[in-house]
This record gives sequence, C-alpha cells and structure tokens, in this order.
Amino acid sequence: MTEPVLPAAAGPEPHPDQPWLRLDKRMLLVHPVTEVVKFIPVLIGSVILGTSSGNHGWSVITLALIVGFALTRWFTTTYRVGPTHIELRTGLIQRKKLSVPRSRIRSVDIEADLLHRALGLAVLAIGTGQHAESREKFKLDALDARVVPGLRAALLAHTATANAVAGSPVLHSAYPADILRKCLPENVSEDLPTPRSAREIGHWHASWVRYAPLSLTGFAIIAPVVGLAFQFGLGQTLFNSNAVHNIEHGSAVFLAVAGVLLLVAIVIVVSLTSCARYLTTYFGLRVLDDGRTLQLRRGLFTTRQTTLDRARFRGATVNEPLLLRLAGAGELEAIMVGDNPRQKILPQAPRAAVEHTLAQLLAPRAAGAEVGPSELGTTPLAAHGPVAHRRRHSRALLPVLLVVIALLIVSLAGVEYSAWWWLLPAVMAIIAPALAEDRYRGLGHAVLPAADSSPTWLITRAGSLDRDRDCLEAPGVIGWTVRQSFWQRRAGVASVVAASAAGKKRYLVIDIPLDRAWSLIDSVTPGLLGAR
Repeated sequence: MTEPVLPAAAGPEPHPDQPWLRLDKRMLLVHPVTEVVKFIPVLIGSVILGTSSGNHGWSVITLALIVGFALTRWFTTTYRVGPTHIELRTGLIQRKKLSVPRSRIRSVDIEADLLHRALGLAVLAIGTGQHAESREKFKLDALDARVVPGLRAALLAHTATANAVAGSPVLHSAYPADILRKCLPENVSEDLPTPRSAREIGHWHASWVRYAPLSLTGFAIIAPVVGLAFQFGLGQTLFNSNAVHNIEHGSAVFLAVAGVLLLVAIVIVVSLTSCARYLTTYFGLRVLDDGRTLQLRRGLFTTRQTTLDRARFRGATVNEPLLLRLAGAGELEAIMVGDNPRQKILPQAPRAAVEHTLAQLLAPRAAGAEVGPSELGTTPLAAHGPVAHRRRHSRALLPVLLVVIALLIVSLAGVEYSAWWWLLPAVMAIIAPALAEDRYRGLGHAVLPAADSSPTWLITRAGSLDRDRDCLEAPGVIGWTVRQSFWQRRAGVASVVAASAAGKKRYLVIDIPLDRAWSLIDSVTPGLLGAR
C-alpha cells in the first residue's frame, strides 16, 4: 500500500475514530459508462480479435472486466473530513491515501457532465496551489450535487480570515443541512459558515461567439487532425485522383480558383470549430465575487464551477491579439499565485465588457464599503521615447536586410533561382514598418500610487501580434532586474523586469531610458533599491 501525502502544515491529524464516508451510490451508474468510453479502443480490439478467432466471447469478457473494475471504485473509495485535514483512500490492488491540510486548500472546483447532471451528481476537486500529477489530485467523483456547495464553503472557510470583505447582496442560497450531515462529520457540519452573498462582476452573452474565429484556437484543433489524415495517406490519394490531374492539365485560373476555394473551406471549418469550442466551454459564464473568493461558472454540456482564493490574487492581464484588437475585443486573465497562475476570467469579449470586469476586479475595497470605479483599465500609459521607437523599426527591418543579403550571396555564388524570390523581401519591407509602428504604439507603462485601501499598481503593455496589458500590484513584486544588451547600452535604454511568484513570473517594461528605470522601481517598491 502506498500513501502519498500532500505537503502538510503542522497540526493534529484527524481523530482516528473519525468515520470514513463513501461516495454517492449513484456513481455506480456513472463510472461503468465513463470507463467503457475510455476503453473504446480496447473494446474495438477485442471485437476484432473475437471476429478473427471465431470466439465472440472475447468482447463480452473484456466488457465485463471493464464494468467490474468501474464498479469496484465505489467499494474501494472512501473519504473523511476532519477539523484539520481531508483524506481520500482509493485503489483495489494498490491502495493509495491522499491527505490535504484544510489550511492549504486554495481552490475547490465543481464539475458535472451531462450524465452527472442527469443523476444529480457533481465532481469536487481540491487544489492546494501546488502542481500535482493527475493521479495525485484530490477529487471526489461523485457526490450529491446538493451537498457540494456547502462542502466547498466548509473547505474554504479559512479564507475568510485572509479576505473578510462584504459584497452587495445578489445571490443567496441556504445549504441543505440534512444532506450535509450525511457527508460531513458532526463536528465539521456544526461549524459550517453562514452562506455569503456574492455580486456578479461579469457574465457571458451569446453574441460574443462572433469573436471566437478571431483566435488561433480553431487552427490548433484542426491542424493535428489534418496532419494525421495526411500521415495515413490522404495526401497521396488526393494528389493521385483524376480531379487533381484534370486541374493540373488545365489553365492557371483553375489552379488559382482551387487554391482560393481550399483556403475558404479551411477558414470555414476553423471558424465553425472555434465557435463550437467557444460555446461548449463558456456558455452561461458568470463571474461572481463574494469578497474572499472569485467564482466562475460556465459550460454547456459539462458545467464547471471554479473557485479562486482572493488571497492569491495579484492582478489581471488584458490580452489583445491583433485580430481581436481590430474587432474591438479582448480577453481577461487573473494573475494568481499557485498551480493555475493565469486563470481566464473572460474569453473573447467586447472591449467594454472586458474593461468593466477589470474595473470591478481591481477596484479598491474597504471592509463594508461599496466598490468604486478603477482607473487601471483606462489610465494613460507613458511612451518610451524616440529611442524605443527607432529600435522597433530597426529590429523589424533587420530580417528584411538578412534576406536581401542571403539572396545576393546566392547570386554571387552563381546559383540560379527564380526572380520571384525577390518578392519575399519586397513584401517584408512593406509589412515591417507597419508592424514596427504598431509595436511602438502598444509599448507603454504607468505606475498608480497607493490610495486608501488600494496598493501601488504597475501597469505595463507590449506586443503587436499578441499584445498584453498587465496590471500587477506592488505586493506581488518580489524582485527587480535591470537588463541592458550591447545595443541597449549604446542607446542608453534598458529593460526592467519585475519578478513575481504569480502569473507569467516576469513582467517587462521594455526599452525605457536608463534614468527612468531606477525611478520606476523606486515608485513601485519604495526603499527596495537602497543605496546604489
């Protein structure tokens, strides 16, 4: 028997007489189905083996083994919730025990697919803010859906001391105490916190699906499928077909039309794939804030409820890829400490909706006070000056110069090549200045000084094809690096890197004058520089 135990804080273990509880009996109807779906390739192999050998019992035996294995999970899975720890025991042949200190719990997520929802069940997953392999994750599959919200509140009750902030009453529901007592020990259920009200700071609209094709997600889904198809002979079959030979013997017009039609077909398929993924993942999204946790609820077929501890919240990032930016849209991510440092709050959405949720998310708060507007989303950013502007253009034109030099070397070497190759640097020379100008316009930073209950904020923005505007609170900065390359030293500029344990870990302010770099650091974290 192996007993991997997650890192624990010092404290008493659950009482040895604490009863071990089982999952809901209705899981006996869920796990056979999920295991059969998981082992479909094995079932197909057993059917082929049975057909070739003339003994069709192989498929029946395989199916019975899979279903039997799934049924044993109910008998071999137990859990218990104590005043200091929550424990889980699983396994038939190899027994495994997971123990999580309740003080280390940072997130409790709820998930339910169609089958779970039909049976009134849900899956509860516990996160401790540390990376864990899938087999080491603490997951209760499945519990009565009515008891899960109360159990989640009990497991996150310790976060109240870190962020005891009241919100305006929008949502309020009582926990089913009679059902909770069946799943929680008496000494835990008696201390269950009073349900807190939560305010909605963002929600999803069906019209936002129009922004889904403007990301590269669809291409990421379609590309492996197309590559696999070509690997198994689709390309050879296509190129050897009579239709392709007829086009090859035709005029160039047919080739051009065929290429355009193929491109249109790819765009349509990718767009439909992106829209389908967007709908299934983010349908009905609501972002709720009760002062000490953020709660995300979303999903069409499989519903998910993610809880984020505000004590691990360090800021937010507005992601603006080029196509989304041209359409007046963007995405919003939370900067968190832990195993999910970049948690998406809003998917592709109109810029106004992103800015509204950002303001609500980062607005200064005081205990018992109403949430006021935030300037973080609309504050003007300081430009980085003519040197940064010149460096953006020189860096963009450098690849063009390298391509021209390569073509000249090939020509001087006497190698013949088509003159059409000179179109490559010509096109690059047209695109490079526009790209460089957009990169400079996207470059900027700002520092918002502390006021009332709000800390100092560092805001930095960079990028063109993929532009991010990061809003990082000063307490989240754990160190600074002022970096200068050879060419930066000659130009008198530097890149400042703010190190953090959250989000991307490194937040850059690129190509600012060296004297401004030191004043930037001192304005965000006064006194950290000391004597230079």
